[in-house]
Amino acid sequence: MIAPMAVEVGRPVRFTGYAEDYGVPIAAVQFSLDGGETWTDYDVSGSTGDRWVHWIFEYTPEVAGSYCLLVRSVNDRGEVSPEPDAASFTAFDPEGGLRG
Repeated sequence: MIAPMAVEVGRPVRFTGYAEDYGVPIAAVQFSLDGGETWTDYDVSGSTGDRWVHWIFEYTPEVAGSYCLLVRSVNDRGEVSPEPDAASFTAFDPEGGLRG
């Protein structure tokens, strides 16, 4: 997806991407910041099989440390991406580095 990056605690970081499933409509794009334990859906209502779904996910880290955003898609047959994409990032406190 993207290379690791550093972001400031308390400032939003935006991720964007596309999902498609070779002619099968996308029913959901899902995001996880806890290793896949829980997933948050991105609204893709109106998706059709003949075009990609553009998604945007914004997150504001409140604590300094390392994070990994997982992203997966689900098609309208209920089939989930075999491997989620991952984007790693580090949140830092400009006053104190990586201390939380």
